[in-house]
Amino acid sequence: MISDNEAARRWRLVLGGDEADGTGVSLGGAALEMDRALQALYDSDKRGGLGSSSPSVARWLGDIREYFPSSVVQVMQRDAFERLDMKRMLMEPEMLEAAQPSVHLVANLIALAGSIPARTRDTARQVVRHVVDELMKRLTEPTRQAVHGALNRSARNRRPRHNDIDWPRTIRANLKNYQPDYRTIVPEIRIGYGRRRQSMRHVVLCIDQSGSMAASVVYSAIFGAVLATMPAVDTSLVLFDTTVVDLTDQLDDPIDLLFSTRLGGGTDINRAVGYCQQLIRSPQETIFVLISDLFEGGVEEQFMRRAASLVASGVQFVTLLALSDEGAPHYNATLAAQLATLGVPAFACTPDRFPELMAAAIQREDLRDFAARTS
Repeated sequence: MISDNEAARRWRLVLGGDEADGTGVSLGGAALEMDRALQALYDSDKRGGLGSSSPSVARWLGDIREYFPSSVVQVMQRDAFERLDMKRMLMEPEMLEAAQPSVHLVANLIALAGSIPARTRDTARQVVRHVVDELMKRLTEPTRQAVHGALNRSARNRRPRHNDIDWPRTIRANLKNYQPDYRTIVPEIRIGYGRRRQSMRHVVLCIDQSGSMAASVVYSAIFGAVLATMPAVDTSLVLFDTTVVDLTDQLDDPIDLLFSTRLGGGTDINRAVGYCQQLIRSPQETIFVLISDLFEGGVEEQFMRRAASLVASGVQFVTLLALSDEGAPHYNATLAAQLATLGVPAFACTPDRFPELMAAAIQREDLRDFAARTS
């Protein structure tokens, strides 16, 4: 339990120290430095903000990293981009080095990739690589475990040949049928594995690269790269705005892939889905993941016809409004409702839940149940 003095100090930091804050608390030491960093950002209209010089911005970035936890630093950096239009933070190597690496920083870097000066490009790639490496460490193993497990479960059958019986699982499934008089188990249920095909599933990631989907593009590139390393999964990655770009051949290097994106512009979902339809050879073995806020700038009726055709052919169709930690963005609720009538729920998914989603899709679960569990 915090003391009254500590509670008052925290309120003083929250309220900003105006005469009407009512706390009567004075600050010193680290608390005073925290207050100055907060004032520079959130009271910039009254106190002059961070100023126009690169050294002051770099110093501020260093201060917030020293005095605030990483999660708070990321929020403050994002607010600085939005409130103070601090794109210059991304143009100078010394400021990028002072910034806290984050998904949103990467999204801003790739959005401005075409205008980053040559002297800053190496630093920008280092920042992106740092974030990508951290995400790969965090997400690779859960994704592999979830997908491999789902593939194994989907391959099991209840009428295996003798050589294909999974005896440990079969014994556990039949323990209730143990016969004490005969000291044996009656195998009422037999569990085995079906014959594996070379490519068990085809996953098509179709990603809206309009500006609002920036974090989703970053996470999608990571998951695409992870899935591409799995022999049992054939992975395609397609990005779109009003044009369509197939980046499947760059999945082995997510850094180059991210710098190949061009965030912003309009949206033509229909054109993108039409392109992806050409990639599908075995609908029953295909998981199609559309990641978009569904603000269609193309032909909406034709998009819905394509979606209905994919579902009717047996494709497992998934619509994610976002693949990020922020939850669902502003989205086209009318089009989402139309997709729901096809049995295709539209929902947001955090990166940590995406492996579970892929497992559910591989096993052809009703994704409406998954959406309900994640909401």
